Amino acid sequence: MCLFPYDDDPEPEERVPAGLLYVPVRPGTAGAVVRLFRTPLGARTAVGFTDPGRLTATLGAEHPWIRISEPALRAMSRPLGVDLLTVDPTFTAPAVTASLTSGSPAPAPRPRRASSPSAA
Repeated sequence: MCLFPYDDDPEPEERVPAGLLYVPVRPGTAGAVVRLFRTPLGARTAVGFTDPGRLTATLGAEHPWIRISEPALRAMSRPLGVDLLTVDPTFTAPAVTASLTSGSPAPAPRPRRASSPSAA
């Protein structure tokens, strides 16, 4: 045990519970329901954030969340067949762009009729 604190070491007085995560939820019939997401490869995953600022930066300021432990999150998602937990993901989808500059959608291309073989 070191008797001298370093700048990057938390002080013993800082009571930060280990393993607590900020978990995004959605409204359900019996209260809040943990949201499950998909990885870029399509696997289902539970998601947790280490601080509310990270959750807000990724999902928006109005997104509801609860604070639960990592083992509790795993226990809640395991019966649903989700064994993967992603901590502090970042949003990676392309930015939403406005519609076309003319304000109207582009016409859909018309299908071409097959030409009949010519008799020689």
